[in-house]
Parts: sequence; structure tokens; C-alpha cells
Amino acid sequence: MTTVQADGDTSASPSDDDTAAGPDGARRAELKALAEQAGRDLEDASALEILRWAVDTFGERFCVTSSMEDAVVAHLASRARPGVDVVFLDTGYHFPETIGTRDAVEAVMDVNVLTITPRQTVAEQDAEYGPKLHDRDPDLCCFLRKVKPLEEGLARFDAWATGLRRDESPTRANTPVVAWDEKRGKVKIAPIARWTQDDVDAYVAEHGVLTNPLLMDGYASVGCAPCTRRVAPGEDARAGRWAGSAKTECGLHL
Repeated sequence: MTTVQADGDTSASPSDDDTAAGPDGARRAELKALAEQAGRDLEDASALEILRWAVDTFGERFCVTSSMEDAVVAHLASRARPGVDVVFLDTGYHFPETIGTRDAVEAVMDVNVLTITPRQTVAEQDAEYGPKLHDRDPDLCCFLRKVKPLEEGLARFDAWATGLRRDESPTRANTPVVAWDEKRGKVKIAPIARWTQDDVDAYVAEHGVLTNPLLMDGYASVGCAPCTRRVAPGEDARAGRWAGSAKTECGLHL
């Protein structure tokens, strides 16, 4: 496992336009056109076909990102490209079970886990912004500990895959299987966008894929510990994220 500390100015705010350097103009236009065409061509393709296209197209400049809620996309990608890079954001606020899932994925799957950490530790952030920033300004906390580190962690890749699904929430209902990530200048791939939770469960059972133990303990969606709670029967799967606030996304997918 490789651990990489994000570099950059942590005094930035979520509105600052200081994303990681992307490809030049010509390459950017080429990647954008490629993403838009693939989004149309691959809409009805299987998840594995989409990932094989990504591997054939981008090679070592393709990676998977994982929150370690489960390892489904990482497992699928390892079938398309053994040893594929899997980027994990260690925010400093994860449940122990999430870190354990990351370590288990690294140990038993044919992937290369790249752990990205923010430039500041939690203690350093507390010293600069005050304790429990996640309670007072969750958008800024997510920017500092998730959004900014991911932008920098993806700098050497042209394309990244996520586990977004259309059935997870209304904000994700129109997720393309392949799209252009304008903010980062990357091709963004959601190979299981058309899957349902039943599809995920079936794949996990068939292939013995690792999942976060918290999913068996009342958590339907797993994020940072201070901002995640168990969900009640019948609640939306993401109701336990930033409960009691209007926040529904950390900013990685906006």
C-alpha cells in the first residue's frame, strides 16, 4: 500500500478555483469528446465491459476510487486489469471498520491501494479552524479532507471510476456510465450506475467480495464517523449522512 499526502494550500475555500493541474487544452478537448461518445456507446454495456474499455483506453492512467463501503468496483476493475490502482481517501475521521476494510482489500485482492491523506492532520486542522469543523462548516471540512486531496491524488490519471449508482439518491438519478468531469479535467466512469442494491448484493455473494462490517450494523451508507449514523427501517440509504442538515453530498461528485 502506498500513502500519499496531498499537497497544496489548505487555506482555500470550496469556491476557490484552484483544482489540480489538468491536461492541456488540446488533450482536454480530446478527452471530453471521448467521454461524451463513450457515454452514449456504453450506456447499455455491462460493468465489466465498461471497465475493460477504460483499461484498454487509458492503461496506467486509469484508477478506481473507493470509500471502502464495499470493494465491488475495485473487484470488477481487478478483473479487467489485475493490479489496478485503487485510490482511498483517508480523511482522518474514518471508522476503524473502514480502515480495516481497506487493509483487507489490499491483502486479498489483486489491486494497488493508494491511500491519499489531507495535507493537515485533524489536530492541525483543529488548530487552524477550531475543533469540530465538520459540525460548524461541513462543506469546508469536506473540501479540505476530501475534495482537495482527491483532486491532487488524481493528478497523474486521465480517468477514474467510482461506485455511484442511480438508485442511491435523487441527486444521482441521472449519473452517466461515462462522463466528462469538467472540474478536474478527467473522464469519470460509473460502471455500476445502472445497478440496483440487489445487483450489488448478488455480485458480493457470487464473488465473495469484501464489504464494510458497518453495513451489517445498521449503516446503509458509510462516510466519516462524525457525520454518519445508522438508518431506520424504511429510510433512504443516504439518510444517515449529515443527518439533520440539508447537505447530501461531500462535494466529490458535484
